[in-house]
Amino acid sequence: MRQPRARGCSAWISGDMDRTLHSANKLIFLCFLAALLSVGCAGHDTAGIEKSAGSENCSLGGVVLDAHGPLAGAVVRVQTTDTAVTTGLDGSFLIENLSCGEPVQLTAWLRGYYIGGGNSFSPYPYSGNSEVQILLAAHTQHDDPSYIWLPSGYAPGEGEKQGCAECHSSESGGPPELDGLLPVDEWRRDAHGLSAGNPRFLSMYFGTDLAGRKSPPTQFSSNRDYGPVPLPPGRQQPYYGPGYKLDFPDSDGNCGSCHIPIAALGNPYGVNPAELPETAGEGISCDFCHKIWDVPLEDDGLPSANRPGVLSIEFRRPASGHQLFMGPFDDVAPGEDTYLPLQRQSAFCAACHFGVFWDVPIYNSYGEWLDSPYSDPLEGQTCQDCHMPKRGAQYFVRPDKGGLKRDPDRVSSHLMPGALDEQLLQSALTMTVAVERKGDTAGIEVELFNDQTGHHVPTDSPLRHLILSVKVTDRKSRPMKLLEGPVLPQWAGSDGGLPGKVYAKVLEELWTEVSPSGSYWNQTRILSDNRLPAYGRDISRYVFSAPDTQALDLEVRLVYRRAFAALMEQKGWRTADILMEEHTLTIPAGIAAGDQVDNPQPP
Repeated sequence: MRQPRARGCSAWISGDMDRTLHSANKLIFLCFLAALLSVGCAGHDTAGIEKSAGSENCSLGGVVLDAHGPLAGAVVRVQTTDTAVTTGLDGSFLIENLSCGEPVQLTAWLRGYYIGGGNSFSPYPYSGNSEVQILLAAHTQHDDPSYIWLPSGYAPGEGEKQGCAECHSSESGGPPELDGLLPVDEWRRDAHGLSAGNPRFLSMYFGTDLAGRKSPPTQFSSNRDYGPVPLPPGRQQPYYGPGYKLDFPDSDGNCGSCHIPIAALGNPYGVNPAELPETAGEGISCDFCHKIWDVPLEDDGLPSANRPGVLSIEFRRPASGHQLFMGPFDDVAPGEDTYLPLQRQSAFCAACHFGVFWDVPIYNSYGEWLDSPYSDPLEGQTCQDCHMPKRGAQYFVRPDKGGLKRDPDRVSSHLMPGALDEQLLQSALTMTVAVERKGDTAGIEVELFNDQTGHHVPTDSPLRHLILSVKVTDRKSRPMKLLEGPVLPQWAGSDGGLPGKVYAKVLEELWTEVSPSGSYWNQTRILSDNRLPAYGRDISRYVFSAPDTQALDLEVRLVYRRAFAALMEQKGWRTADILMEEHTLTIPAGIAAGDQVDNPQPP
């Protein structure tokens, strides 16, 4: 979405549309406008108009029209402010309580139209004037597959036909306070901008490690009822982990529908990440998101099953000679932009954050949010509230490119924190610990409470999991024996068999019985799922040998791990665990039987 630019960066509407509005209908339009304004001077039909608060008694009134006449229900706004009204049945509006002598820029928007206006007007010291005329032009209601995608980076051009970074990045200019805050600069560091070249995605797709070494092809046996079925990987040759292309060498699959959507839009089952045009290699690009028109949902509020990404999205790519950007503001003018409320709604994210494969829900952060109190339209929070937070930016376009200063509480970040954001993970949930000594034992109770996240923790990729470890040692760091309580599974790597608990959705491949598995392109079933839903709690209890004559040290840690230890080793992924919570406590010697210490805090 573009904001008004300086000369050379944007015109309001292309010449062809301008001629359409000012030639064919010129005579009829001017006659109709003269009659309408003569009525407007006598008095407005102000039905449906909301007055904005102010301190002075000047006003601006007028009419919003298209080539065919007045438009009811259009939003007229003092640009970059919260002062706005809605046009009445006759297309008229009146904005009162404006400061006298201070010109303001007015814009207008109605669904199906480009945002219009952006011109400056001086308020009058009386109400009822009808001198302002804002003309709206309809944008396309169809999607043009021949549209050529704009690059997100630097690409000089004219008007709306240039790379997004020309106006939305501070790397080549602009005041220093914008460094790192403009949309393209943030997007370049965000997972969406890296989706096509994500090394974990590529190594899982091709069946390689990060060094490019490839696992042997999958072997198959013949099943009388089902035909060829995969065999577990052999251990005779070096193995670098699973891969989609190892199991389906003759198919490209639909992975690109989320990871490489520009290429997949025209061929959702035929995109190979190794063979991409330059713009498609940008991943989930700026132009892609700002061409989304709708995400149709089924009666259950979810996208269609087994139709991820572009398969569940409607687009509005304009015909040659025009441009169309959908965005979250209704006052970006002049330019070929329109307002799309969907951009501030969680449904915008649904197509790529809900995925069902072989009838098994794999990605479902959107569905988890939908089932939680966070989806309440009055008191809840959207995906954007948490994952597109406000970072203090007052511009989303460089000022020297026509950018207007805005309320920083309205400018969302494009540096969308997610599964590798340490700060986000450390604020995801709350851990409390209680200790009770009884004779020669110490009881430890750990509660995890998902009180800060609107979906399961962890969510989406079934590779992700949390590891809770509980350790009691003497003053010489020798571990105390666990008498009762859960231990970590062997697939937790070096932590396997130690006191603690894993929180994960564990998949098992149907034919090979490999588990845990991230190869959900094969048929799988859910062995277990004990992740923490929104406002969900889990309590685990442990009893350790603890002679009451000894002082003991307690350490409770909760870490987020990106993938299973064995898979990370096979692939050569070196992504470190992220510490989410850590509580430590010294249990003094001689503490009385039954005494308790609640919720020890980090030192």
